[in-house]
Amino acid sequence: MKTVESPRTGFWSRSHHLDRMTLRELVVAYFQYPAIIAYLALSVVAIGYTVRNPAPLLPTVATVAISILVYPLVWYVLHRWVLHSRWMFKVPLLAATWKRIHYDHHQDPNHLEVLFGALHTTLPTIALATMPIGWALGGAGGASAALATGLLTTCFYEFCHCIQHLSYKPKNKMLAAMKQRHMAHHFHDENGNYGITNFFWDRLFGTFYERIERAKKSPTVFNLGYTPEVAERYPWVARLSGGVATGHPRQRRAVTDAE
Repeated sequence: MKTVESPRTGFWSRSHHLDRMTLRELVVAYFQYPAIIAYLALSVVAIGYTVRNPAPLLPTVATVAISILVYPLVWYVLHRWVLHSRWMFKVPLLAATWKRIHYDHHQDPNHLEVLFGALHTTLPTIALATMPIGWALGGAGGASAALATGLLTTCFYEFCHCIQHLSYKPKNKMLAAMKQRHMAHHFHDENGNYGITNFFWDRLFGTFYERIERAKKSPTVFNLGYTPEVAERYPWVARLSGGVATGHPRQRRAVTDAE
């Protein structure tokens, strides 16, 4: 099964899988990934602009706080109704984007290269979710403060997302429960637990679940509903992927190699 990946150089000239990595190896990989470098670099630029063109203190503090608080809701909405949509793969111009930003991730949830979002989709989303808030509260200085907050929050969320897929069991009960719920989303039933670090909106909208509550595994947990029958009518993702997922790709390869 093919995946659409960013061009890889240096450290990223080979694939990395979180279920085979240590925390130290993850940290090394994380800070060398182009998207993370871009987020950090842009946040420094945004903070610099805020310092040179500051909004009043109270609007700035309010901008940062609201940007942080609104992030889990924005992620929930995008994750549930965009990334898990069954409309993007039906549109030829969007099929490759949907494949890159989420289908590939569910194909192999521990594949680090496709865990990170694609910059051409994440940067406009971060800006649209945060900058209008900052502009309304503090003008240009507020907008840049909001953007910096969104970029740094994204870095935090991306690292937490990596930790969820890392091969280790957290000792902290809260972190262990968080990981368990996210793993259920990836390996048991994709129709729920859309949060990563925050499941408040899942609880509010009725999509929160514990694995024990759903005895039967979802048949589309790895392909997000893009089945062979669907691919016959909407073939663009299948053409890019070399077929349709029927299970975890590396598990399938292991079985094939064993045979």
